[in-house]
Amino acid sequence: MLIGKVVGAVVSTAKDEKMQSLRLMVVRTMTVDGQEGSGYVVAVDAVGSGVGEVVLYASGSSARQTILTDKRPVDAVIMAIVDTWDVDGQVQYQKSG
Repeated sequence: MLIGKVVGAVVSTAKDEKMQSLRLMVVRTMTVDGQEGSGYVVAVDAVGSGVGEVVLYASGSSARQTILTDKRPVDAVIMAIVDTWDVDGQVQYQKSG
């Protein structure tokens, strides 16, 4: 699992039949200390995340392990919205609101 921040969405009207009805989000990688990285990934949203939210995502064959992505040509999936995380007793992120 990896930590990232949803920074946008991908809209595609023409796509493979197995990809119909899947929301595609642009996720920017984050470091464990809460800093935004330089990498991006397009991930299927399995949990209803939105722009600005910090999420956990999986890539590779693990991305096809959710109910929504099973047997679909998916290489990344958002599988959780993060509320908080800490490292060595220090809070690195706390969801506001």
